[in-house]
Amino acid sequence: DLRDELYEAWKELGILGRIYLAHEGVNAQLSVPEPHWEAFVKNVLENPFFKEIPFKIAVDDGNSFFKLTIKVRKQIVADGLPIDEYDVTNVGVHLDAKSWNDALEKGATVVDMRNHYESEIGKFKGAICPDVETFKEELPEVKKMLEGKEDEQILLYCTGGIRCEKASAYLKHSGFKNVHQLSGGIVKYTSETKELGLKNYFKGKNFVFDNRLSERISEDILSNCHQCGGVSDDHTNCQNLNCNL
Repeated sequence: DLRDELYEAWKELGILGRIYLAHEGVNAQLSVPEPHWEAFVKNVLENPFFKEIPFKIAVDDGNSFFKLTIKVRKQIVADGLPIDEYDVTNVGVHLDAKSWNDALEKGATVVDMRNHYESEIGKFKGAICPDVETFKEELPEVKKMLEGKEDEQILLYCTGGIRCEKASAYLKHSGFKNVHQLSGGIVKYTSETKELGLKNYFKGKNFVFDNRLSERISEDILSNCHQCGGVSDDHTNCQNLNCNL
């Protein structure tokens, strides 16, 4: 019912995007025509399910979506774990950009909770970046990589903060006592550093799951072309469906 209600209202406003609904929450990546922005915000905040929901404004504008898709899913992010494996509401401490920078400067352990093709084009300096392709693979891998650091300060980050909600809860359930996460992810962090005049410690590009494929955060190019080996951080969706990389 909620899916149909949102589709009807947002289609009318000319919104394009990819939205997932589940019992545990919502993940919405979308483009809103500027003249309809205020009407969209009003529509969202009037919905009892979405009170005080955070908006994370993209770093770069662009042609990000071609249609409006709203799907009902069992989980926002598939983690492959039984429902009683951890308490998804018992999450880590959320840090704003200033608190995040302070923790970075004091030498806290930083973990990138994204996939390898995301972190290869952009990351925080010194971050642990698991060589995985899915979030499902990543949770046990990160737990293994952090063995012995159960009492140390752990900093988690991802694109918009959603994967860190699950990852921080999983690590806390696994005995890690000092887990923190970047509030709103790389997207919100970049906005906050600009607004407050803070140093942005993220280098390179932020990978995004839409037609833009990335947002440039800094001029640093961290990666190389998989074909020729030259310096490059531009992703392209392969047109060959047998490849599909």
